Amino acid sequence: MNPRLNRLSSCAGVAAMLASACAFAAAPSYDEMTRVLNADAQFPEGPLWHGRKLYYVEYGRNTITTWDGTTNTVFASLPGCGPSAVVPTLRGEFLATCYDNGSIGRVGADGKLLPPYTHDKDGHPFVGPNDFAPDSHGGIYFTASGAQGPSIDGKVFYIAPDGTISLEAEDFHNANGIVVSRDGTLLYVVETDDNRLVQLKIGPGPTLSDRRVFLNLDELTHHVVHIYPDGVKIDARGRLFIGQSPKDKEAKLKGEIFVVDARGNLERTISLPSVGVPNFAFSPDQKTLYVMGVDDFEHAPFPGKVYAVPLH
Repeated sequence: MNPRLNRLSSCAGVAAMLASACAFAAAPSYDEMTRVLNADAQFPEGPLWHGRKLYYVEYGRNTITTWDGTTNTVFASLPGCGPSAVVPTLRGEFLATCYDNGSIGRVGADGKLLPPYTHDKDGHPFVGPNDFAPDSHGGIYFTASGAQGPSIDGKVFYIAPDGTISLEAEDFHNANGIVVSRDGTLLYVVETDDNRLVQLKIGPGPTLSDRRVFLNLDELTHHVVHIYPDGVKIDARGRLFIGQSPKDKEAKLKGEIFVVDARGNLERTISLPSVGVPNFAFSPDQKTLYVMGVDDFEHAPFPGKVYAVPLH
């Protein structure tokens, strides 16, 4: 099994909390208006909407794939990369976190490969590059998960608009999903192996400080099952959407996305039939959530699906 899979968690159908004790109930059926955009995705991850297309990576295919509203098309192939996320830059390139080979892959607007980034300006390598979070200044934060198991060596780097990369925070337990707050003052980072979301203050510049635990996912779900959070995104209302990728395909709450307010209170859940829902992206009007689903984490090429979920 690829070492990346060891950090994955579970999300399933969750109903409402029981009135008496804040416990999660049985899983409801998912929204009947949900559409499957790609029924043959291979470990889809790290999506975004850009230039009238949905871009996402397929870890099992080593590709960046696009969906134009009708067709899924391979935009770029990155052999040996093990991509986990994709993001555009101000210079018209696309970057991919290459979890397997420890680099930040670079792709031109024409889909052709460019020389990758392999270390920051001070020579720090990237161990398990994982997810991106653009800011409003043209820069991009990204996580490097670090080694698997008990090692607490995950890091957060920053790519400046000119391509200079700096280390901004370290000592995370499997750094994973990452997102900048709507006002640009806070950065949220998922620590998968500690089942929590941490918050850091941004500034001056890209520097990070005042780290604190924002939310513990096991506490949020009242310890119904151990949750391994994965991706995180924030909507126009400031709500955080948190995905998960289970280690146990029969885990309770699998296929479940948790939506919390700015104080970490659970507002709703979104249920999907796939075992894992590691990451997602909003449509430009935020009326649709494009969800990456994984049906089998144990057997390559890790079949999954890409969903379009209406947000009511």
